[in-house]
Amino acid sequence: MDNLLEKIIKEAKSEELGRLDALNIVNSLFAELLERERDVLNRRFGLKGDKSETLEKIGSLHKLTRERVRQIEAASIRKIKKLESLESCVSSLKQAVCKILEEHGGLIRRDYLLDILTVISLELNTEKSGLADDDKTRQAYKNHFNFLISKLMADDLELVNNNDKFTSSFKLKNSEVPHLEEMADDVVKKVEDLNKTQTTEELLDILKKLDSYDKHSEAFNRADGLDIESVFKSKAFPDKGELINSNKILYSLMQSIKNLEQNKYGDWGIANWQEIKPKTVNDKIYLVLKHEGKPLHFTDIAGKINDVKFDKKKANAATVHNELILDDRYVLISRGTYGLKEWQR
Repeated sequence: MDNLLEKIIKEAKSEELGRLDALNIVNSLFAELLERERDVLNRRFGLKGDKSETLEKIGSLHKLTRERVRQIEAASIRKIKKLESLESCVSSLKQAVCKILEEHGGLIRRDYLLDILTVISLELNTEKSGLADDDKTRQAYKNHFNFLISKLMADDLELVNNNDKFTSSFKLKNSEVPHLEEMADDVVKKVEDLNKTQTTEELLDILKKLDSYDKHSEAFNRADGLDIESVFKSKAFPDKGELINSNKILYSLMQSIKNLEQNKYGDWGIANWQEIKPKTVNDKIYLVLKHEGKPLHFTDIAGKINDVKFDKKKANAATVHNELILDDRYVLISRGTYGLKEWQR
């Protein structure tokens, strides 16, 4: 039924939400497997909240060859697909995923979809909301949903991978999305021409002013859209829930475009730009100062770099100070305090 997802989200009852609980679904299906089969699948797909393990590593644990582990993985999935209980176990999830895809224009970034499903399972469920802040639990749910969708719903969904326009995404089987491909090309070219980062609101405005948007306006303007603002209010999504909910198709497109990414401060730009993916300490200094909009002491800059966690590298205050001294993009305001030279223009 079309309103299943809306009913589950609005009522947020544990018994209803349980129908979308990926851990329960997988545990029910895995009950039909042998212990070694379960362990191979758990490790291959990171179902304990860990990273997926290689065939070699699993083989060494079970004293099996890499090829034998691969065979066990494939045979175990085939075994699950033949279970009489499979359809009843995944039917609610399948309906929900298809509805989410429909609401997001027929294409949705894999991680974005997994985040939506995880929020529904954890944060809207009062019995499990306490687990929502545990990173390992969230990752376990995402990995379970990924396994169920990518391995057991292939008849209905298609994984778009190794695509020159979109990052790893799901779409409805046999559906075509040429309008999204056209929009993707146009918005990337526009952002490249503007040559500066954009806020989410600015990027949405750019999309709505494209000729390709007018050309395919019917595909983006739905009067009967599903209200899932409560889902988007989660910290899993960096933008305002109301903004995402009222622009689901365009926002999903932004998330899916391969060469378009959002930085740690929520600004959008071309994926390889330094302001989107800062690699050096200098890149991070510039981004911190630009975001703060005011001069900072070099120790505070180092602290903010570490707080933001651009990557796993820790910033050292002395290194930050050296970079500030050597680069003429920065100006000394007072003892140990620096600002951006561009602010003086």
